[in-house]
Amino acid sequence: MSALRASAPATRGRPAATDAPRRGRPPARNEILRAGRLGGLEPENLARRFGTPLYAYDLGVVDRQVAALRAVLPPGFELAYAVKANPALAVVRHLARRGLGADVASGGEIEAALRAGVSPATIVMTGPGKRDDELVLAVRTGLRAITVESLGELERLERVAAREGRVVPILLRAAVSPEVALERVRLVGDDGAGKFGMADDDLRLAARRAARSAHLEPLGIHAFGASNVVDAEALARHVERTVERARAVAAEAGFTLRLVDAGGGLGIPYEPEDRELDLAALGRRLRSIRNRLEGDATTRDARVLLEPGRFLVGPAGAYLARVVDRKSVDGAHVVILDGGIHHLLRPALVGQEHRIRTFGSNGGPRPKAFPVTVAGPLCSGLDVLTSQAVMPPPAIGDLVAALDVGAYGFTESMPFFLSHPTPAEVVISDGEARLARRRIEPREWLAMQEVP
Repeated sequence: MSALRASAPATRGRPAATDAPRRGRPPARNEILRAGRLGGLEPENLARRFGTPLYAYDLGVVDRQVAALRAVLPPGFELAYAVKANPALAVVRHLARRGLGADVASGGEIEAALRAGVSPATIVMTGPGKRDDELVLAVRTGLRAITVESLGELERLERVAAREGRVVPILLRAAVSPEVALERVRLVGDDGAGKFGMADDDLRLAARRAARSAHLEPLGIHAFGASNVVDAEALARHVERTVERARAVAAEAGFTLRLVDAGGGLGIPYEPEDRELDLAALGRRLRSIRNRLEGDATTRDARVLLEPGRFLVGPAGAYLARVVDRKSVDGAHVVILDGGIHHLLRPALVGQEHRIRTFGSNGGPRPKAFPVTVAGPLCSGLDVLTSQAVMPPPAIGDLVAALDVGAYGFTESMPFFLSHPTPAEVVISDGEARLARRRIEPREWLAMQEVP
């Protein structure tokens, strides 16, 4: 193949945008795509070396996201990476080396964080439904804090701590009611139907019990509002409410407030018209919260923890697949890729499409743009990455990249559905691509099965 050409963004219901500067155009995003390359590397070279489909993560983008967020945080605010966003060891290790702690939600994520080099003293365990064996692991590991979701979980954790002869630092998770919650992802059951945290009466009772316990050390409150929020004012209001709630609960229960975990939720733009989070505005509001904490002797030493995941790694990722078929059905243009929602479930899961870029196989004139549906190889009508996007239709053999997939990509999906190979995961740093997780062929997981 000759030199690659990158297409303009795929758009729905209007002609595709060009790459030429335009008046009023938003500034370039911090993303893996630069000058028609992925992390500075030719997509075709990545595809030939690692096969398709594949995930690529640009660690330089991750560094820039970390630096941008840290630049606006006031003293006393700390970051713990939400491992669920992307648990690839290479990504977690990279963030650990940048001094971030980790937010984990299972025993498996504890083990992943430890293997990636995260200090136990910077790991906070959150999430509902912790099994007893997970509580034992968390207690023995000596985490910074374990978030308690219910009175029943408080009792189970206290029993584990007593058997282990430990005093366990804990956070108490407060339920966030729908009228107080931030913007929510359009996902059935996204409010959790009450599965997260405790109502106010139980929260206060749990705080009093923990304060009296010989084996529990209450540090403060954890509360998480919503996912993918790009409204700086809404995020700051959530932090402010959580801090005030924590102050009141700690004062009533009689313990010193030392840690407030306001969760994550920092959002990123997915579609061309989406706005970005105003970090400067967020920083100004957080500084006012910090000033109020410092003005009170009882809260002066309290720390505030944020748990970003998507914000740090989402823009760094691309899912690269190859066109294997192309057709027109009743006037509709359709291209079929060798990958789809079994590797990138989010478009079907939340009903939000990602930006698409195509990389052509010739240097000739660009074909005319048409509405195109980009779909995967699965026997399911849900297997569509973008529908009716106005773009030059890619040819068979061309490469197609879905952008902003560094978070909630491969491991949120269903890679064993219909027995296709799993994609390799690749990290790009300093102009070099390295394998982070190898491609797995179906015969390998078939060999793991037994026929009784």
